[in-house]
Amino acid sequence: MKKIKIDPIQTARVLSEALPYIQKFSGKTIVIKYGGNAMVDEALKSGFARDVVLLKQVGLNPVVVHGGGPQIGKHLEKLGIKSQFVDGIRVTDSETMDVVEMVLGGLVNKEIVTLINQHGGSAVGLTGKDGDLIRAKKISAQQALSEDASELIDMGHVGHVDSIDSSVVDMLVQGDFIPVIAPIGVGDNGVSYNINADLVAGKMAEVLCAEKLLLLTNTAGLLSKSNELLTGLSIPEVQNLIEDGTIFGGMLPKIQCAMDALNGGVNSAHIIDGRVPHVVLLELLTDSGMGTLLVRN
Repeated sequence: MKKIKIDPIQTARVLSEALPYIQKFSGKTIVIKYGGNAMVDEALKSGFARDVVLLKQVGLNPVVVHGGGPQIGKHLEKLGIKSQFVDGIRVTDSETMDVVEMVLGGLVNKEIVTLINQHGGSAVGLTGKDGDLIRAKKISAQQALSEDASELIDMGHVGHVDSIDSSVVDMLVQGDFIPVIAPIGVGDNGVSYNINADLVAGKMAEVLCAEKLLLLTNTAGLLSKSNELLTGLSIPEVQNLIEDGTIFGGMLPKIQCAMDALNGGVNSAHIIDGRVPHVVLLELLTDSGMGTLLVRN
């Protein structure tokens, strides 16, 4: 294999460019929602883990919240369990919830933890059930209509965040660990709920008073109707884009959780392309940044 020659001067410039951002964000909490292609491509998975370790090493406090929809779907298919979706949400009966807990809280979570640790970090895997981290409530049937608008669907073990007790995460961060959180909440009587990872990440950022919320997606960011990347948007500007139909479909819940985080005190939110190698470092530690930046004002 032919080796690519690296310009040492350019490398030094990149490192120098990162310095003011390292100084600015030192000691600050960065919540990263990890999902999409970045979770299934082997090179991207390894690169993400390495980048998270680097952030911790230079003084930032990364907190990872991960999804795992494709992995869940694959295991359900192996078991012959058919998935039903309403408005993009997986209907989760008791049997499906068992698989969700096994895949998210076990296979996916532990793989991320292992990769981070292999790169020299100290990661600890959690679900929302650990330390009563995420209290959840069931999504009511009224929130998910079938194609026949008169028919209401029981979403089963699908929940939303009721509250977060961040004490276990705070303890890990203070102990120089990297928390890796699966979006499973616990309700009354110990019932488990599957929660959208974007929503968990947004709420986690708010509760932790995070400096930034990063949402890794499979798009370059928020695009205009003419397919141009939009960035530097305030909450009122985002509301206008929702009203005129620029923001729709699967981007809506991501944008909404980002705006909720901003309204809750998070300084900025970023929608970035997880398919780009080292996208987290490019966003946090370079002048150009990546993706769509959202701010309160």
